[in-house]
Amino acid sequence: MRVFVPITLVIVTAVAGCGRQAQPVAPKEQDWFVDRARESGLDFVHVNGMSGKLYVPEVLAPGVALFDFDNDGDLDVYLVQGRPLSSSAGLESKTRPTPSGELNGRLFRNDLRVNSDGTRTLRFTDVTRESGIVTPGYGMGVAAGDFNNDGWVDLYLTKFDAPNQLLRNNGNGTFTDVSKSSGTDLRSWSVSASFVDVNRDGWLDLYVGNYIRYSLEHSTQCFGASGALDYCMPDAYQPLQDRLFINRGDGTFADASVTSGIAREYGPALGVSTADFNGDGWMDIYVANDGKENQLWLNKKDGTFENVALLSGVALPVTGKAEASMGVDAGDFDDDGDEDLFMTELTSQGSNLYVNDGSAVFDDRSTPSGIGPASVPFTGFGTGWFDYDNDGRLDLLSVNGTVQIIESLRQAKDPLPLHQRKLLFHNLGGGRFQEVSAQAGAVFALSEVGRGAAFGDVDNDGLVDVLVGNNNGPTRLLINQTANGHHWIGLRLAGVGGRDMLGARVEVVQAGAPTRWRRARSDGSYASANDPRVIVGLGESSSPPDVRVTWPDGKVETWTLVDVDRYSTLKEN
Repeated sequence: MRVFVPITLVIVTAVAGCGRQAQPVAPKEQDWFVDRARESGLDFVHVNGMSGKLYVPEVLAPGVALFDFDNDGDLDVYLVQGRPLSSSAGLESKTRPTPSGELNGRLFRNDLRVNSDGTRTLRFTDVTRESGIVTPGYGMGVAAGDFNNDGWVDLYLTKFDAPNQLLRNNGNGTFTDVSKSSGTDLRSWSVSASFVDVNRDGWLDLYVGNYIRYSLEHSTQCFGASGALDYCMPDAYQPLQDRLFINRGDGTFADASVTSGIAREYGPALGVSTADFNGDGWMDIYVANDGKENQLWLNKKDGTFENVALLSGVALPVTGKAEASMGVDAGDFDDDGDEDLFMTELTSQGSNLYVNDGSAVFDDRSTPSGIGPASVPFTGFGTGWFDYDNDGRLDLLSVNGTVQIIESLRQAKDPLPLHQRKLLFHNLGGGRFQEVSAQAGAVFALSEVGRGAAFGDVDNDGLVDVLVGNNNGPTRLLINQTANGHHWIGLRLAGVGGRDMLGARVEVVQAGAPTRWRRARSDGSYASANDPRVIVGLGESSSPPDVRVTWPDGKVETWTLVDVDRYSTLKEN
């Protein structure tokens, strides 16, 4: 069955928002991205709770989410919030912005309107109070997925100083906290999480990445290269084990961390991305660890996992020294049918690109790709593979901001001396990338402390937009306006009850064009949740392609001559 929803390109005229170290700048005609957050109603400021005591949690949040909570066909927004971490005055009065509303995670409904002339008006409404969402504790990240197969997307919230929360979507605009009854109320410092069906039983399981054993009362005093007090690196603390929860299908989860083998290893986890890395039809899990070897958990198909990161070449870069991996995403950027890996790193290390040979053996191509050298001055967090110009090749974006004080900014008495600009890389083909941030628009010149990044088509025009969570700063909504005549197809992959089939693999075959492979996923990036729909750029070709879908249970279905420049819903069976 195919359901086609026509989409009209958006024409927008507005002014980009301002940011740290920059004044408002009117977008030029050639700007590819413009910030529409404030004018569309996303008037949100994150509070990191700075007190002058340099607590580590201050510099690691927040994540963000793009998901359709009300099933009206457009993407809504969830934004993670922090809270004061100390009652002492310190630097707090100078560095903490004044938030609008209470310190609670916020839910914004997308009230997208299509005008009679084909243009669109993007407007968000804060519906947090009506939704019943209450988020005690210090928020870190968010994951999205329909855990109970009722067709409504649920949320999992990770915390620093309080139990994680599982919020069940009731389908009427409200959410119920089922953390305790579901068995997922983990109290640990969790950052990124992923909903993923690891046993192919049709129910989404839950992987939770945990960071370090840390408390404000026993915070260690650390010093930077200049000898001044600075934020501590994770090696000053004991790393934690990650957790794997298996969905029983009755609203509860079983903790399978020990029986699965996941609990055998420790690592300060910051990013989590799931994919079938070795092509055996079973979902695997990649974990980006901060300052320790990264982990690649291959699914053994019997409820257990094996960490093969070292043998696969993705535990360490070519230097052989563990780096500070933060954000991570998997995607087939070279169109050879397997999932490659990209992860952001600390300043001076450079981001890493690992190319998969199809059997989960990877080659570090960070330097020859051009990405490694260009990213050396930056500390990256939220990141993702996405085809921003719909030319058919996956590009890369990372939002940046350091975790240790930049000495020149400290000397300038900057209240938050961690900020950096964003990076956009264009895929040139042949394994090469070019940094094009300067051409991308005024919003890419803003220097901010970027953390979470969620990718999705907010205005349903076939162009992928980016929602950015800034630490101790305003949310940014980067609306993509690279309308260049390139064609595309948009696919929502739905299963029983209408659930988004996370992990489903898409093969797009078009006459005279390379075959493209994509997958439905909401995880990846950093502590954030992405649009689960698949958008495939077709470049200048308008020929309707055939689409072959491999569902998470291994079944394969084909749709022929799928309409171009529209969204289609492909339903299993």
